[in-house]
Amino acid sequence: MAVPNKTRGFLTIPNPKPAFEQVLKQQRGQWYQTIITWAIALLAIVVCCFLVGLLDGKRLSDGVPSIFNLLRQMLPPDFSNAKNWGKPLFDTLAMSIAGTAIAIIFSMPLSLLAARNTTPHPLLFQVARLILNGLRSIPELIMGIIFVAAVGFGALPGTLAVGFHSIGMVGKFCAEYIELVNEAPLEAVRSAGGNEMQVIYHGILPQVLPQMMDLALYRWEYNFRASTVMGAVGAGGIGFELIGALRIINYREVSAVLLVILLMVILVDSFSSYLRKRLV
Repeated sequence: MAVPNKTRGFLTIPNPKPAFEQVLKQQRGQWYQTIITWAIALLAIVVCCFLVGLLDGKRLSDGVPSIFNLLRQMLPPDFSNAKNWGKPLFDTLAMSIAGTAIAIIFSMPLSLLAARNTTPHPLLFQVARLILNGLRSIPELIMGIIFVAAVGFGALPGTLAVGFHSIGMVGKFCAEYIELVNEAPLEAVRSAGGNEMQVIYHGILPQVLPQMMDLALYRWEYNFRASTVMGAVGAGGIGFELIGALRIINYREVSAVLLVILLMVILVDSFSSYLRKRLV
């Protein structure tokens, strides 16, 4: 389309239709890619459900009567041995607190080495990441078996298992928090003549400390739940009482122990939420 121009006669205005069609074509391509991606993900989910038996309706329906029969055997809960559960409950709570403390103490230096903006050398970065990945990849129960073989039965191997597994998780998240910090405060500390330790203390920690405290409280909640199953490998705690009741097929006592564990989880979660509101 052309319009009159006083100096050059006519001014040609480009037709916007080709550009608009190009934008539509790009959007269609993005939609097709999104649909294909979701279709592949859905197919993978269906295949996995088929492999593990979730699509086997007959098998699932046959298991429903067994579930109701088991629930019937668990009622009413038997609290006759509740007087013996005080120390195991305290051991489980102590295991979760001590394990979380181990995770926080050891994950802090590892997270600084595993963050790209604070590690002093790429080799240390790779080593720190490898350590965190290795600790995170071993389940608590496997670590519990290893530490039981190393230091014997009791709450100590459970504490070590929960703590060392938590190092991998806490260190990974802390390293990601450190990598996402605002660089402006770091440059301000450097321009004022601060060394790397001062940059970390005055520039990085004030930014990541609230997230780290929230992560520590969440990990404590998780560690308490993880500590309850440490008794399965002889690592003490209330889980040992639960496994003992299961071994003698005393399902009424099993339900009582589960109710006590549920109550403790609720209390720990409530106290953790209270601390989170006060400290974070």
